[in-house]
Amino acid sequence: MCGIAGFVDTKPADASAFTAQAQRMADTLAHRGPDADGVWVDANAGVVLAHRRLSIVDLSAAGAQPMRDHAGRYVITLNGEIYNYEEVRRALPDGAVRAWRGHSDTEVLLEAIAAWGVPGALARCVGMFAFALWDRETRTLTLARDRFGEKPLYYGLTRGVLLFGSELKALRAHTAFDAGVNRTALDAFLRIGCVPAPHSIYEGIQKLPPATYLEIQTRPGASLKVGKPRTYWSLESATHSGGMRTHDAPPRT
Repeated sequence: MCGIAGFVDTKPADASAFTAQAQRMADTLAHRGPDADGVWVDANAGVVLAHRRLSIVDLSAAGAQPMRDHAGRYVITLNGEIYNYEEVRRALPDGAVRAWRGHSDTEVLLEAIAAWGVPGALARCVGMFAFALWDRETRTLTLARDRFGEKPLYYGLTRGVLLFGSELKALRAHTAFDAGVNRTALDAFLRIGCVPAPHSIYEGIQKLPPATYLEIQTRPGASLKVGKPRTYWSLESATHSGGMRTHDAPPRT
């Protein structure tokens, strides 16, 4: 299952403080990933990624996360599975990777992003996933979710800090969390028994919609601004373009 969490805080802080915050967030997701955990910190940028791992594809340390691409530009924390990662790996340009470190779908996704960019990689990857990707060159954090929203991802700004995670409890573990109850969402829950997307029970904390990605640009010391998610796939467009490919649907179990 795995779990991801992290935050962006452009106010100055040392790496140890950031690591402690991220570890608390990751610990709330231990039930999602009991096999291992990891934290990656860029203190200068104020970006922190955390991961709880349930080992499924490539059980070795070569599949550990957060993971960097071979060129060192991108860092990712991924929850889920890329069903067609072997096909994507074969489609990568010749020489894109001199030597693979392992056999994980995470590594393939990273190199697909390096080769084709986030939109291009998402267009080629089929699976159930949610991820956070840090681009060290453009100082951009990208949050993305699979086509049908099988894997959850919450995010929001609170006290000037962008928080994200697989579950709300991960966001609550950060000391900056200060969100009141979303009364509109509460009313919906009492009427229909659920909180409709993209809302959450907390004010200002949202669910990333399925088949979308969100980019957050950062600058040291500057206030963070969160725009609107961008759609990268829709059932309607897939149908009009000639129908879904057989691997567009998850495999039967």
